[in-house]
Amino acid sequence: MKFIDGIDVANRFFLAPMAGVTDYAFRTVCARQGAALCYTEMVSAKALCYNDRKTAILLDIDGEHRPCFAQIFGSEPDICAKGARLALEISHADGIDINMGCPMPKIVKNGEGSALMRDTDRIYDIVKSVKNAVDVPVTVKIRAGYDAEHINAVSAALAAQEAGAAAIGVHGRTREQLYTGISDRGVIASVKKAVTVPVIASGDAFSAQDCMDILRDTGADFVMIARGAQGNPHIFAQCIAMYEGKPMPELTCRSLMESLLSQAEIACRHKGERKAIAELRKHTLWYLGNLRGAKSLKVKASMINSLEELKTVCDIAINEGLQPRG
Repeated sequence: MKFIDGIDVANRFFLAPMAGVTDYAFRTVCARQGAALCYTEMVSAKALCYNDRKTAILLDIDGEHRPCFAQIFGSEPDICAKGARLALEISHADGIDINMGCPMPKIVKNGEGSALMRDTDRIYDIVKSVKNAVDVPVTVKIRAGYDAEHINAVSAALAAQEAGAAAIGVHGRTREQLYTGISDRGVIASVKKAVTVPVIASGDAFSAQDCMDILRDTGADFVMIARGAQGNPHIFAQCIAMYEGKPMPELTCRSLMESLLSQAEIACRHKGERKAIAELRKHTLWYLGNLRGAKSLKVKASMINSLEELKTVCDIAINEGLQPRG
């Protein structure tokens, strides 16, 4: 299945970029479950220009989770262009995605992320500069608008397309909403009708059925799954089966715990056990959150300090016969 020129994908379900979540290990387990396209965590174009080592580590991409786009954020066209070139040099990514949708205050106050939804001329300038700086496809991710009084996803998408964006990701919430309320599928549908490049729908994709409904209601070409994948990379296999009209793969406590352990082992190899386990605590709580009766086990999981302790938590969950939430 063609995504954009030069990039084919296996299906219509992508793993969304999430800061502090979509690291090397998580991308790998999601790709194994069928995620057709992955993104790195967003990285600061300015930090790349200052040769920040911590930022560069976020751009480590493995063949197992390709195709994979490196996502950058920034507000200055020349800095974004230089950052995109550096991101590509470090990651050898299949494309560059520009984040124009992050609603977090520390990003927005610098004029980055969804702050750009207030300035479509700047959206054009940034995309144009990045497009001219790299020889891979450039895509963008936007929001419905900055707030309820300024729903301008269509004009933002058209500006990005005119500047050379090869695809547009649209989250159906405004910056003001953060992650509250309901994603407006109508806004995404309007963008799809207005542009000629592929549209990737984002927002409220918590189950396979949600993803089918999003595709139907928006007409989007693809769905980008974010929080719905946290603690459940199997959502991609479920989406593929439902889309193809095949029986849904059974989700069990054992299959969830096996994915968690695979993710943990990859993370430990990639980052070192101490750092990996500290970062994996939240993932472990997400996995356990998809099991009924795991409340007491969550307390134990929140204090794990080693891979062995994590394995013990997984064994307890399996031995107690915890069941996935229906």
